[in-house]
Amino acid sequence: MRAVVGAVLIAMLVVGGTAFRVWQVARVDERRPVDAVVVLGAAQYDGDPSSIFAARLRHAQALYEQGLAPRIVTTGGNRAGDSFTEAEAGRRYLLSRGVPASAIVTVPVGSDTLTSVQAVADRARRDGWTTALLVSDPWHSLRSRQMARDAGLAAWTSPTRTGPVVQTRETQLRYIVRETGALLFYLLTHASVDTETSGLG
Repeated sequence: MRAVVGAVLIAMLVVGGTAFRVWQVARVDERRPVDAVVVLGAAQYDGDPSSIFAARLRHAQALYEQGLAPRIVTTGGNRAGDSFTEAEAGRRYLLSRGVPASAIVTVPVGSDTLTSVQAVADRARRDGWTTALLVSDPWHSLRSRQMARDAGLAAWTSPTRTGPVVQTRETQLRYIVRETGALLFYLLTHASVDTETSGLG
């Protein structure tokens, strides 16, 4: 019985500590000069970014216009029946807002965070850059940063503070719980949770 109680207490401490770290990192903006601002993909509809994705893209554009990086990298593949990849939809959106084509790099790979950041790391090695500022939603920051660093990128996070993911306390709590589970799963398996509709991969 003592062993069972001890195991339960340890599990609670691990889960609680992880949830605290997700919340803690979500509150921090690590913006700094880097080689690239990387926008993690989310849903798109016939080439138009979802509200979650659009909020990330606008934040990335603001970082680019502050001179923190010479390029914005859009990421994400497509799903069955899609005419556009998430990366292409992100590129179209940024172009429509005046970002020069020469400053946008598309990496149209991945249906989750892990495969996308691994593809970005491969592109970085080919192009000769090493540092990145990841743009996603706050609760996604810790896991995406860990995945990017594991893939070989020197990565920091600058989460968007707009969009539906951050509008209500109920939504925030739901995503913190979800990200806690997803991060623990990644740390245990080095695999990603398949979440086709969350935009958090």
